[in-house]
Amino acid sequence: MNNHVFKIFLSCLLFCNILLSQESSEGPFNQLIIRGVTLINGDGAPPRGPVDIVVEGNKITNIKVVGYPGVEIKESSRPKLKPGGKELDANGMYLLPGFIDMHGHIGGVSQGADWDYVFKLWMAHGITTIREPSGRSIDWTLDLKRKSEKNEIVAPRIFAYTGFGQTTKDFNPLNDAPISTPEEARQWVRANAKNGSDGIKFFGAEPEIMAAALDENKKLGLRSACHHAQLSVARWNVLHSARAGLTSMEHWYGLPEALFDDRTVQDYPLDYNYQNEQHRFEEAGKLWKQASEPFSKHWNNVMNELIDLDFTLDPTFNIYEASRDLHRARRAEWHEDYTLPSLWKFYEPSKVSHGSYWHYWGTEQEIEWKNNYKLWMTFVNEYKNRGGRVTTGSDSGFIYQLYGFAYIRELELLREAGFHPLEVIRSATLNGAEALGWDDKIGSVQIDKLADFVIVEENPLVNLKSLYGTGAIKLTEDNEVVRVGGVKYTIKDGIIYDAKQLLKEVKEMVDAEKAKTNWNLKQPGVKE
Repeated sequence: MNNHVFKIFLSCLLFCNILLSQESSEGPFNQLIIRGVTLINGDGAPPRGPVDIVVEGNKITNIKVVGYPGVEIKESSRPKLKPGGKELDANGMYLLPGFIDMHGHIGGVSQGADWDYVFKLWMAHGITTIREPSGRSIDWTLDLKRKSEKNEIVAPRIFAYTGFGQTTKDFNPLNDAPISTPEEARQWVRANAKNGSDGIKFFGAEPEIMAAALDENKKLGLRSACHHAQLSVARWNVLHSARAGLTSMEHWYGLPEALFDDRTVQDYPLDYNYQNEQHRFEEAGKLWKQASEPFSKHWNNVMNELIDLDFTLDPTFNIYEASRDLHRARRAEWHEDYTLPSLWKFYEPSKVSHGSYWHYWGTEQEIEWKNNYKLWMTFVNEYKNRGGRVTTGSDSGFIYQLYGFAYIRELELLREAGFHPLEVIRSATLNGAEALGWDDKIGSVQIDKLADFVIVEENPLVNLKSLYGTGAIKLTEDNEVVRVGGVKYTIKDGIIYDAKQLLKEVKEMVDAEKAKTNWNLKQPGVKE
């Protein structure tokens, strides 16, 4: 393809994307009044309504209770619409703050899931803000962040955390040299901040390098996350990180190690190999039972110290759920319409694809993981009970977990851990905003905050499944099986997005890929 033809192709692609965006979105408006909602505020307060919410530009300017349930609303008591304003009739619906996904990877090269597909799935599920904890390139992510800030693309608000040590063609502060000294760590951290990153995602390193990097990052006022990988965790666990200034931990790696009281390393089989992902994930499922007993002295001390350090847990329960029930995760009903063929291929058993560790996964492994979850959830729930911050992250795009849908599953798993539904919503909204340092702008519905909302027709506190794009199954009084729910509107920066239209556009993408590749789902190991 020559240069001229390629430019025409790109222009057509951009024009098509603009047309799709216009079809699924409306606004912003000089004034938007959302009428008659029941407000679930995100700060733990119980629902109240009917409420009218007034937005001007991208900010909330008024929140007015306009009556009582079951009583006709007096028009004289309602905020008045200005000329040129927009009214959204949401009578009887529920309004929540926009959801925050604290562990949102924007697709991936191996998965074949590009940003447009991922963003629409997120926005269709009410996710208006994501934190990307390292991605395919910090330059690429920062470019998408700028476009999202200007609302040039259909996308959530993006917080970009660079993978520690990551370089690109335009970001290469050590001239391709690996970080091998504390001063080099500090140099890289300073350059990362200057480059416009919002923080750093660590996987572990030599203790003196971790200490220097976290210290420098904290001095610069940036935040941080860490997946405490097994390769470094024996000498640097969650407690070391939190004491050094880490602001949040991902998953749970490094936490059982901080809770060890009769060992110093995980009980690895002697033929263990970290590069064999079934080894890695199978043995990870046995790790929590090696930690100290729940509510024991050491267990309590570790928890209390982390809370005193204002440390955030971002558990991402959903991403490991296939480990405890592979068939359920693999055949979740949304895969049929919304999972790309390239993602299906990536998820299949593989010695190469990350998280596709199904070399021979069976009942014994699943039982270990079910027990693992009980101990893990006990810690997370008690952490919340004692005032610790727990957020909601999905880590989608791996292990049969699909963008958007996996986030709602994470809400269900927080509920399973023991959270009240209002605590679940707070984890998905205000807690995430606090962890990002943006709770003065997002995370709850308050005057002067940004107009980021999720509007749904069903009460999500009664049934979190009603937030799935596929909705929830319900039996009517006439004995008819129907689908209800799914997000009705996602509002970001005062712009109204039709969530169901976004899902329709995703399905069209998937259908086009299936037709192009002549794809059909095959059972692994079954020859035709």
